[in-house]
Amino acid sequence: MNDHVRTPSSSQAPARQVALIGNPNTGKTTLFNRLCGLRARTANYPGSTAEMRIGRCDRGDQNLEIVDLPGIYGMDLDLPESRMCRDCLDGRLEETPDAILVVIDATAPARGISLAIAAIARRLPTVVALNMADLAARRGLSFDEERLASKLGVPVVAISGRTGRGMDALIEAIHKAIPGHAVLPLPSATNLERRAWIDEAIAESMGGHDAVGSGRDSVFDRLDKAFTHPILGLVVFVGVMGALFWTIFSLAGIPMDLIDVLFEKFGGLAAAILPEGPIRDLMVDGIIGGVAGTVVFLPQILILFFLLALLEDTGYLARAAFVMDRVMCRFGLPGQAFVPMLSSHACALPGIMSARLVPDRDDRLATILVAPFMSCTARLPVYVLLIGLLFDGSPWLAGFAFAGCYLLGAAAALISALIARRTILPGRSRPMVLELPAYRRPSIRNAILVSWDRGMVFLKNAGTIILGIVIVMWWLSAYPKAESPDAAIALRTEAAEVMTADPVHSEELEAQAERIELNAQQSGSFAGQIGTLAQPLFAPLGADRTLTVGILTSFLAREVFVSSLAVLQGGGSDVDDDESVLTLVRDAKRPDGSRLFNTATAASMLVFFVLAMQCLPTLAVTRRETGSWKWPALQFAWMTGLAWVFSAIVFAVVTASTTA
Repeated sequence: MNDHVRTPSSSQAPARQVALIGNPNTGKTTLFNRLCGLRARTANYPGSTAEMRIGRCDRGDQNLEIVDLPGIYGMDLDLPESRMCRDCLDGRLEETPDAILVVIDATAPARGISLAIAAIARRLPTVVALNMADLAARRGLSFDEERLASKLGVPVVAISGRTGRGMDALIEAIHKAIPGHAVLPLPSATNLERRAWIDEAIAESMGGHDAVGSGRDSVFDRLDKAFTHPILGLVVFVGVMGALFWTIFSLAGIPMDLIDVLFEKFGGLAAAILPEGPIRDLMVDGIIGGVAGTVVFLPQILILFFLLALLEDTGYLARAAFVMDRVMCRFGLPGQAFVPMLSSHACALPGIMSARLVPDRDDRLATILVAPFMSCTARLPVYVLLIGLLFDGSPWLAGFAFAGCYLLGAAAALISALIARRTILPGRSRPMVLELPAYRRPSIRNAILVSWDRGMVFLKNAGTIILGIVIVMWWLSAYPKAESPDAAIALRTEAAEVMTADPVHSEELEAQAERIELNAQQSGSFAGQIGTLAQPLFAPLGADRTLTVGILTSFLAREVFVSSLAVLQGGGSDVDDDESVLTLVRDAKRPDGSRLFNTATAASMLVFFVLAMQCLPTLAVTRRETGSWKWPALQFAWMTGLAWVFSAIVFAVVTASTTA
C-alpha cells in the first residue's frame, strides 16, 4: 500500500483517515461508493491478493479519507482479510487510522455488534452505522439508536447506503467521535458471555424485542427453499447464469464492434499523418493495435461486473454459491468458484478478475489457474475453422463436436483443480460457512460504480503489461525486413501494364503481390525463424513450419491463428468470411504436395486449441491478480503441456486408424 500517502493540498484541510470495516453483505461497499463516488483507487495488501479501496469524501470543511477494508466475520480469524484489518487498525501498514467506522446490517445486527466490540476495544474513535435501516423498518424492526450508543459507548447512526439516508449525520458523528468508554465484554469472556451481552444490547435498543427472525416474510422463506434446493436451486442457477451471459454476449457485441471501428479509424489516421517507416509501423501495428486488443474486452468486463454487483446486492449470489458448493467441493473448489469459471466462457479476463468472490487464498488461486480452460469467445473462430474441416457437410456432427470442445475444457478445468489441490495447493476446499444476507433491492448506482472501478483497474494494470508484450511481438514479426520476392515484383510489373485496360485485374495482381510480400516477411522475420526452429517440437502434432508459425503467433491471441493461416496461404490478413478461409485452408498444400490439414492434423489442432494457454492478456491478468509471475508461468506450462500431450495422442491415434 505504498501508494497510499496522505498528502493534502494546501487548499484542502487535512483529511481524517477512517477505516471502514464490516461483515460481508452488510452494504459496506455500497456505503463507500455513496460517500466517495468515483474518487477512489485500489491498493493491494503487501504479499496478498486482498485489496483495500481508498476514497475521498469532502463535504464543506469536513474532509475524510476512507479506507474500505475487506468484509470479515471476525477480527481474530486466521484469514488474509482479517489480518489485513488488524494490521490497518493497529498501524502496521502505515499510520493508525484516525477513526473506525463499523457497518452493521440493521436486519441482522448480532454478528455486526460482535465485530464492533472488537473494533471499540482498540480504543480508537469509533462510529457504528446501522445500514439498511429502511429495509429493517419495512420488516418491522426498529432501533433506539441512543440506547444502543449508550450500551456500546460510541455514536450509532441509522443510515441507508442505497438511498443516502443519514449520510450527513454519519459524517458529523465521525468528526466528533472519541474512543469508546462503555464497559464491554473482556477479551477473555466466553462466547456465551459475549453472546449474552450482545443479545441484551439488542433487546434494550429494540425495546425488549428480539431481532432474530422478526419481520421475516414468508415469501422470502419460500424463495430460500427454492434457491437453496439441491435440484431446483441448480435449475434456477443455470437459468440465472444463462440469462447473465446471454446478456453479456448480446450487449457487448455493439460496443466491442464500435471500439474496433474507432481504433481502426485511429490507426488509419495515424498511418495517414505519420511518414512511412518504422515509427509509423510501431504506432499503427504495435501500439494502437496492442491497445485495441486490450480495450476491446472492456465492454464484457463492465457488463459482467455490473450484473454481478446487482446479483450480489439482491442477496442471490450468496445463495447460488451455497448451491454450487455441493458440486464444486468434490473437485477441491468452493461454490463461489463457479461464477468465475462460468464467466470465463465469455472471456477469461473477467472470469479471473471475478475470482475475487472466492474468499480463501488457495481456493482463489486454484480457480484462477483453471479458469482459462473454459472455452472463451476467442476460441470460436478456431473451432469454426477446424470443425468445418473435420465435419464439412455434417452439421449434426459439427454441433456435437462444438459441444464436445466446451465439455472437454470444463472437464480439464475440474480435473486440473483436483490435481492442484492435492499437489501444489494441498488441502481440501474449506467448508463454506455462509450467512445468507437479506433480500434487498439492488442499487443501480452502486453497480455502475463497482463496474467502473473494476474496468479502470483492468485498463490500468493489465493494459500496461499487455502493451509491452504486444510491442515485443510486433518487433519480432516485423524484423528483419525482407526484400520483395521476384514473384511479387513480377506481379506488380504486370499490374502496372494492365492498369489501363483492366483496372480490376490490376488490383487483384497488386493484392497477390502484397500477400506474397507478407508471406515472405512472416517467413523471414525473427518470429518466422523461431517458427522454423520450433517446428520439430510441434511435428508430433502434425504441424509443419506454416502451422508452427500459426501456432506461435496464436500465443498472442488465439484468434490470430485463423488470420495467420490466411496470410501464410495467400489469403490476406483481411479475410473475414469463414467460408473463404475454410476453402483456402482446405486446399492448402505442404511443400511435399500433401494437404496441410488432413483429418489427424485437424483433430490434433482442435484438441490443442481447446486445452492450450494462448492468450497473453490472460497471463498478464493472472500475474496481476496473484501478485507473482510464478502462477502465470505454471498456468502456461501446465495448460500448454497438457495440450501438447493430448494433441500428440490424438494425432497418433487418428493417423493409425486412417492408415489401417
